[in-house]
Amino acid sequence: MEPRLKTHIWVHGYLRRCAVENIPAFVTRHGDETSGTVLVKVNLLNGHARIFEAVFDDKGERIWLPALKEDPAQEAEADAFIARASSRDPDIWVVEIENRSGDPRLDGF
Repeated sequence: MEPRLKTHIWVHGYLRRCAVENIPAFVTRHGDETSGTVLVKVNLLNGHARIFEAVFDDKGERIWLPALKEDPAQEAEADAFIARASSRDPDIWVVEIENRSGDPRLDGF
C-alpha cells in the first residue's frame, strides 16, 4: 500500500481543480492537517445539497460515496449531517462547492 497524501495537500489540490474549472469551492471546516476525514458538500443552489465522503478500499484507494440516504437532500438535512459528523470527529474537513449539476468533480481525486 502506498502512503496516503496528507489531507491538507489533498484539499488544496481539490480547491485548485475547482478553481481551474470555475467552480466556487470553500473550506467550511478545517480539520487535521495530516489525516482528517474529508466531506464534500455539493450545494445545488436550489435548496438541495449532496454530501460525499471518502473511504479507502482494501488497496488503499480513495473511493467517494454519497453520505446521505436521500440524495440530493434538503440543504438543512445536509447541514445537520455535517454538524453530527463534526461533533463525532473534531478532525473532519468540510469542503463545499457550488455546482447546479450536482457533480462533485471527484473523479480522479
